Amino acid sequence: MDYFNYHRRSTIDVHIGNISMGGNHPVVVQTMTNTNTLDTEGSVAQCERIIAAGADLIRLTTQGVREAENLRLIHQQLREKGYSTPLSADIHFNPRAAHVAATVAEKVRINPGNFVDKQKTFAVVEYTDEEYVQELEKIRSKVVPFLRVCKEHGTAVRIGVNHGSLSDRIMTRFGDTPEGMVESCMEYLRIALDEGFTDIVISMKASNTLLMTKAVRLLVDRMDKENIHFPLHLGVTEAGDGEDGRMKSAVGIGALLSDGLGDTVRVSLSEDPEAEVPVARKIVDYVAKREGHKPILGELYPGFSPFSTDKRETRAVRNIGGGFVPVVISDRNAIADMSINPHFIPDYIYVGDNVPGNFPKGMKSIVDFPNWEDRIDNFPMFTAGNISDIKECQAAVKFLQLSYPQLTDEVLSVLKNTEK
Repeated sequence: MDYFNYHRRSTIDVHIGNISMGGNHPVVVQTMTNTNTLDTEGSVAQCERIIAAGADLIRLTTQGVREAENLRLIHQQLREKGYSTPLSADIHFNPRAAHVAATVAEKVRINPGNFVDKQKTFAVVEYTDEEYVQELEKIRSKVVPFLRVCKEHGTAVRIGVNHGSLSDRIMTRFGDTPEGMVESCMEYLRIALDEGFTDIVISMKASNTLLMTKAVRLLVDRMDKENIHFPLHLGVTEAGDGEDGRMKSAVGIGALLSDGLGDTVRVSLSEDPEAEVPVARKIVDYVAKREGHKPILGELYPGFSPFSTDKRETRAVRNIGGGFVPVVISDRNAIADMSINPHFIPDYIYVGDNVPGNFPKGMKSIVDFPNWEDRIDNFPMFTAGNISDIKECQAAVKFLQLSYPQLTDEVLSVLKNTEK
């Protein structure tokens, strides 16, 4: 993987109804209804609103056979209305419902944590190697018939691992870890590959963005080593609502998309599902703008690991770095409004080449160096163009804005010879 230059990860194509996922196809935006799937009229109406919002695929919960059967009516009515958007059935604990859904929906999501294994009891059970293999055979006996129904009807499958629903069997051997999530997925992938079934999409979800991103990266590393290249579904579970839910989704999904990982996205908000679609689209479009950028020549430093979540060690400069929590800088460079909400006070305000406003006492401002004045709580911002002035500047804190290509030997030399 190239961490300096953006490009999408190569995968196989997976066909889901009238859309294709992975390969060179655009990232698919999807969402999930929150209606009762037995409510045909309500579910159809919500699907119409979701389609109008721009979703490429819609998932509906089908917790039982009745819901799976009623999905047929929902599917039929949408097609009669002229909609061709593929539907995905969401299955938990019920292989029978999955069999029915596979004859109706274009895609079925199953959860390895509860498709066959019993509901988590947090029981402490030690499996011998022989017992563990026997448990895997039980899974195979349930999964293989389901995959054969899917193959017969041209139905795609998402193997959707959720950190919150790992089975007791996985937990006792691998713990509540990203590694456990990966193994939970690989068990099902091996069965599918043994059956020659490849219409598969994979997701590794958690409400913790660090855990979720690590699990996805570990999975991709594992698949690459085994020469497996299935498309990835990205999402953060229970992201919340409002700004918090949007930021949490952007952090988790955006980090992976920026690495070129991800072929379909669902933003999970505690709001109407149609509100999720534009958020997902904005994240996808933002990252896609990196396509075709000027090549960046870079080298990873020795010991770098994409799986490490340890914070980089730095020395403290006043209240920044070292053991301090990250500071918040509010960028007011491009806007005229310099007002401060007393409930959301940033640590610093960047005003560009503007004169700092009438900020509350103690508010720290950052000003472009040519306009900077040496006074209390006012700090200069340097760029590669004026970095030669940084050493002579006597400010208590000096900010420097650089992109990686600007980090030349000359710039590094200036930084190494600057005391403050």
